[in-house]
Amino acid sequence: MRVRILLFASARVAIGRSEFSVELAEGAAIESLAALPEFAPLKEHLPSIRFALNEAFAPADAVLSDGDTVAVIPPVSGG
Repeated sequence: MRVRILLFASARVAIGRSEFSVELAEGAAIESLAALPEFAPLKEHLPSIRFALNEAFAPADAVLSDGDTVAVIPPVSGG
């Protein structure tokens, strides 16, 4: 199945692009993205990153479907 990944803020900077698509096995969960080589720069920050699945916050164990969009949202601060 093909999944679109959107990267924001420091995740976009760390990976060097704002989006990409990947092929994953059927039944893969969001947490399986951590095994992708593209996610290596984010390894130590993954516990604090939030994910959105098709524009709604989702837990890391949410199962993905073909055509889904996953947003990677690192912690941000405001003032």
